[in-house]
Amino acid sequence: MELRQLRYLVALADEQSFTRAAEREHIAQPALSQQIQKLEQELGLALVERTTRRVSITDAGEMLVARARRILTELESARQELDRVRGIQTGHVAVGAMNTMGPVDITLVLARYHELHPRVELTVREDNSDALAEMLRIDAVDLAFLSVTERVESHGLALQQILMEELVVVLPQQHALAGREEIRMVDLAREEFIGYREGARLRELLNSAADEAGFTPRIILESNESRRIRRLVGRGLGVAILPRSHAVGVGTNDPIAVARLVDPPLARDITLAWRSGRRLPPAVAEFLNLARDAFPPQDVAAWQRPMRAPESRAPGGSPMSRP
Repeated sequence: MELRQLRYLVALADEQSFTRAAEREHIAQPALSQQIQKLEQELGLALVERTTRRVSITDAGEMLVARARRILTELESARQELDRVRGIQTGHVAVGAMNTMGPVDITLVLARYHELHPRVELTVREDNSDALAEMLRIDAVDLAFLSVTERVESHGLALQQILMEELVVVLPQQHALAGREEIRMVDLAREEFIGYREGARLRELLNSAADEAGFTPRIILESNESRRIRRLVGRGLGVAILPRSHAVGVGTNDPIAVARLVDPPLARDITLAWRSGRRLPPAVAEFLNLARDAFPPQDVAAWQRPMRAPESRAPGGSPMSRP
């Protein structure tokens, strides 16, 4: 069993294609396929199921992929620690990001990090929060910006919440409820919704709020792009629940009305996460420190009182009067 074979197997698991895996590893596709076959022969187990259309990893393959990721990560950490004497010059940082980042602009951190460490390779993978959490646990990404669900909250992740953001009701401008400042969830029981796809934290919040109000939301259209959802609402195709920044941000000139959602009020978090207990390679640790400095935790209750000016707080946490 050779390290390059493990690396090729991990690439194949990620890409689900011999051609793409070979491109990623910068080798010819037949050479990669030959190495995988040699590994299977050595182990006496099928690691890959091959069809004419796609490639999938067997249960035995998945077990080996999980171990291989840890082995390759530890080797990369060791190599980068040896480079630490010369400073962070090389390496690779894989960052996960959910599709709806709102006011958190990770491009600022990516650009700053690249400016400081131009030879470190950066990769960004977008997915829903549950998928990103699983990627963290198997070291497919090094850190991730996600929203904490019940499945994300535990199971070996370190979490630093960046902010909480209010969710609002978005309606067509001519809707009967469009003049209201506040709307209860039960008022939307007969509406048709344009929602995020299953697996997204925002879809989970919509479902739970509707369940609390005693109904199941009728989802007629799905998208993970907030701008598209907002535009579909503006076309009169349904109503939606969106983060406030996605509903009323810069460039949001769609013919929509926005109201606070009450009973129950909803909010989503944006949280920085990494695998707990993992010894981070220097390049990853540096990115984590930069991200934590760029996005310090905000007042997590601020979304509940949007009409008030923010209070200054003393170091002990008590409000301070403003001049």
